[in-house]
Amino acid sequence: MPPADTDSSPILSIRAVGKAYGEHQVRALHDVSLVIERGEFVSLMGASGCGKSTLLNVIAGLDSASSGEILFDGKDVTKLSDEQVTELRAKKIGFIFQFFNLLSTFTVAENVALPLDLAGAISPSERQQRVVEILTKVGMAERLKFYPAQLSGGEMQRVAIARALVHKPELIVADEPTGNLDSENGKNVLALLKELNKTLKQTIVMATHSEEAGAVGDRIIRMKDGLVVSDSKN
Repeated sequence: MPPADTDSSPILSIRAVGKAYGEHQVRALHDVSLVIERGEFVSLMGASGCGKSTLLNVIAGLDSASSGEILFDGKDVTKLSDEQVTELRAKKIGFIFQFFNLLSTFTVAENVALPLDLAGAISPSERQQRVVEILTKVGMAERLKFYPAQLSGGEMQRVAIARALVHKPELIVADEPTGNLDSENGKNVLALLKELNKTLKQTIVMATHSEEAGAVGDRIIRMKDGLVVSDSKN
């Protein structure tokens, strides 16, 4: 478990960020400004096409902003090279996706270990220890030798959550993490994310169109047409 961060500065400061696509510069984000504190669980909410996934991708360095600044730990991500952004993602950001994105030919343990392999500089024994620890925390330790095809949807998402957490990132970004699950498994995954947010003090930014999912966050940021239209504490 990472030590509690005593730094009182925000983990993310988003300043007048815009994003435009294509030859005709269709605007997906319009001068979005936000501050996200360490340890917050933030729900980005809005209908499909409102810009929440685009904002999530820009925050995580999966896409680049067309304008504005994104300060991660005080460093402007928009000024970093592609190589530096890749290193930032590998070491400081964990990803949870709607469709799990597990490798079918890898076991549960091998899938979870991927971020450690990408980050490098870790011994085989520590790698094994971290994988077992995080799979135990998400209730999947008995499945570490299973393959994704042998798991239920809810189990696959738990593995995806373990993979996002194993390298002890400072930020977790989750894009519709319950969108491909039935209601019961969706509730279980949300409860697990909330528990991990509280016990590990992980900062989580989750995009969702579901009011039930959004209510799990400490704070709800609503978007429409690429704009932030409300920002409130739960």
